[in-house]
Amino acid sequence: MGWPVATGLMAALLILQALHYRELAERPTTSTEAASIDAPASYAAAVRRATPAVVNIYTRKVVRRPYNPLFDEPFFQRLLNRGTAPQRERIQRSLGSGVIMSGDGYLLTNNHVIEGANEILVLLADGRDAIAKVIGTDPDTDLAVLDIDLPQLQPIPVGNPDAAEVGDVVLAIGNPYGFGQSVSQGIISATGRFGLQLNTYENYIQTDAAINPGNSGGALLDARGNLLGINTAIYSRSGGSQGIGLAIPADYAIKVLRDIVAHGYVVRGWLGVEVQPLPARIVTADGAHTGLVVSSVEPGSPAQTAGVQAGDILLALNGTATSQGRNAMYRIALMAPGDAFELEIYRGEQITRLAGTLGQRPQD
Repeated sequence: MGWPVATGLMAALLILQALHYRELAERPTTSTEAASIDAPASYAAAVRRATPAVVNIYTRKVVRRPYNPLFDEPFFQRLLNRGTAPQRERIQRSLGSGVIMSGDGYLLTNNHVIEGANEILVLLADGRDAIAKVIGTDPDTDLAVLDIDLPQLQPIPVGNPDAAEVGDVVLAIGNPYGFGQSVSQGIISATGRFGLQLNTYENYIQTDAAINPGNSGGALLDARGNLLGINTAIYSRSGGSQGIGLAIPADYAIKVLRDIVAHGYVVRGWLGVEVQPLPARIVTADGAHTGLVVSSVEPGSPAQTAGVQAGDILLALNGTATSQGRNAMYRIALMAPGDAFELEIYRGEQITRLAGTLGQRPQD
């Protein structure tokens, strides 16, 4: 092969290569490629944005152990040369996490983190600490509101849990096993989890980000460092993270905080019925329906005023089908006293609609 031929082949090869690169450059980018290009190589900026507002919580509780009542018998008192045996005391310590929600010192954490504590110490990321005061608790959601008196507190930026989608990247920040502030990363595995029998009102964000003992009360963040939820529980057979962590959505946690600060308790809507699962679907001319069987109606309740009767089958609440009692309770609790409601009821082989206004759930 002569030089002119070789030179010509090389020139043609270069032209074809250039055309190929041009084609690749002009080809539309797929969503998968875009995600890999847009995804940050590091979440350090998000962590820096949120960590000043995530605190470590250490509690101290005095536990009194019962003594044997036989020691109060005169025989034993003479034998032991002592009076009534005192109860033994021991100090029980536990730990958790919390989130600063306002510059004037209000924090959110889990109720189980501080329940029964005689002293609550809050340690900030900048090294400062303070003794916290319990403003109020809501065992129905396992949330508690604390207050600390420190200057220049940085509240956490709040995101929009309603916009969160399965597959979104999330970060969990807390105090696992007392190691100090730690960050783990994962994705949202599911939203709207309920019926887990953990609390009265359930609507969890599920994540596979590592959440361990000590993370309770800490922050679940989006990829920009905004608060999506308060980490509250894990599903685990070993006691450690197995990829199923649960967080209370931030918007509902904030409602709990505001109500406790304003009223000392959480204000919730109230319908006044007890319901049970429907064993089988109901088939009508409109198709098959799921629902809840009304087992009892509270006298004088909004439900009774609207005409609900025991034995009715509740098919829908405000146009949304009902098949899980806890989910229905949560939706009612999100509403305010005085809000209008409409129920779709199956009774006597007919579907009817009843309307009324919610009352306020009585305090236990």
